[in-house]
Amino acid sequence: MRFLLTDEQREFGRSLDALLTAADTPAVLRAWAAGDHGPGRALWGRLGDAGVFALAVPGAYGGVGPLPVETAVACVELGRHAVPGPVAETLAAGALLAGAGGTAADEWLPGIASGTAVVSLTLEGYGPYAPDADAADAVFTVTGDALRLAPGPGEPSASADPARRLFRPEPGGAPVAKGPAVRAAARAAGDRAAFATAALALGCGEELLRATVAYVKQRTQFGVPVGSFQAVKHRLADTLLGLEFARPLLYGAAVELASESSRPGAGAGSAKGSPGAGAAVAAAKVAAGEAGYAAARTALQLHGAIGYTEELDLAWWLRRARPLRDAWGTPSACRARVLAG
Repeated sequence: MRFLLTDEQREFGRSLDALLTAADTPAVLRAWAAGDHGPGRALWGRLGDAGVFALAVPGAYGGVGPLPVETAVACVELGRHAVPGPVAETLAAGALLAGAGGTAADEWLPGIASGTAVVSLTLEGYGPYAPDADAADAVFTVTGDALRLAPGPGEPSASADPARRLFRPEPGGAPVAKGPAVRAAARAAGDRAAFATAALALGCGEELLRATVAYVKQRTQFGVPVGSFQAVKHRLADTLLGLEFARPLLYGAAVELASESSRPGAGAGSAKGSPGAGAAVAAAKVAAGEAGYAAARTALQLHGAIGYTEELDLAWWLRRARPLRDAWGTPSACRARVLAG
């Protein structure tokens, strides 16, 4: 059995890297944090044209998915470039709406696939907050066996990441789907959101490590680069090991999710979320989240006081690492799920 990415999957990642490098994501991040969503929405459109969001949407609704491995490739790149917006939530909405059925799937999934619709959501068991709800075209909430379209984004709450604002959606809203299918779809959507967040965290950690290695090569002390000090090398090596340990867990979870989708009887309306896939996703989430946060701590220490400054682009990645670690499953919750699975 082959456990390596194909040439096409690697090329997909390289093409996204080139697209996002040209997009100047630090400038997009600053605009998004200031409430100007125009540059971010334009970037989402280009990502939609590249097929990123279609990966999570079934072919019956204009997508090409679900394709978990390709989704992981894409989200790692989006994490490396700190693309703003509810990326994981929009991708998870593909599983939620397709599995729940009803008119909402026909109304929203084609737009999600094309990148023209930005969606946030909340699910029971994952906290009451919808990231970037003020920038979303729709905010879906699941309570019990009812899927609702929230009437508004609600009031903002404090967030460690200024480019990832949290909102408690306004209560109410007429149900757009009800029944056992909604519960099953919500479980699958929670797994997909955690999986995408794990990939985003891994990419964030990779960029933090890359920037830190570059910095310690050019920063000098006692006439030599600080990167030549053994203690610095050991810290960077530990950070690299954490990220590389998380990577196979992420792609292992992708294989589990792909196997779940290909089982006989699985389809656009039958997403259930298997215990095996859920445990694999939880393992990937805790490993990638902890590795990304460790990379942030290393980056902050080795950059010194400059790491705190607003002017340094790295600060946006530093502020993102911990929220990604805790979103869609805290480390303790993920460890408990792995043990239960």
